[in-house]
This record gives sequence, structure tokens and C-alpha cells, in this order.
Amino acid sequence: MEITELINNAFGFMEEKLTLEQIQTSIDGIIEKYNSEFYPFEVRESGGGWQFLTKKDFHKTVAQLNGEKFLKRLSSAALETLSIIAYKQPISKPEVENIRGVNCDYAIQKLLDKGLIEIQGKAESIGRPMLYGTSPKFMEYFGINDISELPTPKDFSNEVNTIGETPDNQ
Repeated sequence: MEITELINNAFGFMEEKLTLEQIQTSIDGIIEKYNSEFYPFEVRESGGGWQFLTKKDFHKTVAQLNGEKFLKRLSSAALETLSIIAYKQPISKPEVENIRGVNCDYAIQKLLDKGLIEIQGKAESIGRPMLYGTSPKFMEYFGINDISELPTPKDFSNEVNTIGETPDNQ
């Protein structure tokens, strides 16, 4: 709807307004065009909008061209903290630290600096600690449109075997 409104406002001089259906058909055509093997990128719905993203087959090449600054990944501490926030949001720092068992000041600050989490208010408990949740940039970073698209624990249970078990002796 937002794209339809933007285009109709940009071309306000046109007598006939574009419909949502026409815009969706156009977007579908663009997606189909860039899905061909000829293009190194694709159009994907992500973070509540549409983005041109490099196809996975070309990731290493683009990363090499862009240099090391684009290869920086989240530390395991930051990733653990982000996971807890994503699944338990809104959540306070003391609650995150209780789950992780260690101080999370640095990880939370780094996630805030990167824009992957944001302050969503204050708790009603004693001391009124800040409550954290994921940001729109988190959705873009992980290529999802809604927090409900995160994998569930069931999604992992089939992939992870208990220690010592192999597919042969399960």
C-alpha cells in the first residue's frame, strides 16, 4: 500500500491512479527478472520492505571487493545476547544476564551501536530497568519480515543429536 501511495503521489498529474494489484504485478515481474542466473542479485522482501540483495553464490566475491569491513561478524557473546533478546523481548538487561549467567553490558552496548536492538521502554519492576527488543535493522540483517519467522526450538531438535549419538546408533 505504501508503494502504491508513493507512486500515485509522485505522479499526481496522472488521471488514472495505480492499484495495489498493478503494483504487486510489477513487483512480481521485477522479482522474476532478477531471479534469473544472469543477475548476481535478487529482490527480496525483508524487514518490512523490499531490498536488492546479493545472491548467496556471489557473497564471497562481493565481500572480497568490499574489503574486511563488511566481513565483521557478531561475537558469540553478542549473538547469544541477541538471541535471548529476540526470543524473550521485551526483556531487561538483568533478565538477559540471569539467562546467560554473565555480565552483558558490552554485548548490549555493541548491539545498540549496530542498531540490531533498541530500547522499548522501562519495566514496571523495582529500579525500572530498560527493556530491549529487536529493531527493524535486525529484521533486515537476518532477512526476515516478522519475529515469528525466527526458527523455533523444534526446528533445531531434528538437526542436533545428543552427544555421542550418530544417525546410525540413534
